[in-house]
Amino acid sequence: AAHVGIRQELPTVVFSLEMSQIEVCQRILCSEARVDATNIRNGQLTADDWTRINRGVGKLGDAHIWIDDNPNTTVMEIRAKARRLKSRVGNLGVVIVDYLQLMTGRSNAESRQVEVSEISRGLKIMARELECPVIGVSQLSRGLESRQDKRPMLSDLRESGSIEQDADVVIFLYRDEYYNTDSPDIGMAEVIVAKHRNGPTGTIRLAWLPRYTRFADMSRAS
Repeated sequence: AAHVGIRQELPTVVFSLEMSQIEVCQRILCSEARVDATNIRNGQLTADDWTRINRGVGKLGDAHIWIDDNPNTTVMEIRAKARRLKSRVGNLGVVIVDYLQLMTGRSNAESRQVEVSEISRGLKIMARELECPVIGVSQLSRGLESRQDKRPMLSDLRESGSIEQDADVVIFLYRDEYYNTDSPDIGMAEVIVAKHRNGPTGTIRLAWLPRYTRFADMSRAS
């Protein structure tokens, strides 16, 4: 969201069903200002932190980012809001939905799997209508916890195989240190491109900076 809304200066819409608008803004601010999130929560900020925060607030204030934190929303409501925003500000850079399994579907759906399938399909149609990328965040099945290699696979997408079918690109995040405290890859994350309809798949390694809730290029992580 920050990359598209701040650096590319394109209209960015975030539908956050899990976190509040304040929490999302705080995470973006920590990431952009590179201020320790714990220090912000505790109010223990240095003079340098305040300088960084003021600079970050300026960036965030000028950003083309809209955040909707209604926790009880449907695909139809998201489509309607995104279309209204597009008619007001022009073409959208990206729409982000966090996350799919918290969305409300048809009350008379045959099963939760069918409901999530309809939600996934609805987001696919919305991307075509809006002519912009739609990023849907998804939970993974707990089954991967029982495997020796816990890197996510397409079969781990929770509650619906149609998420895999509908998506043009499927990207997983994996941090070995989360499962193995003695991992040699401390501070590193794997970005696994498991599906790419029009391009190659593979794994990219990024630095993980938990203090700032930020991923960074390995060469520019400091």
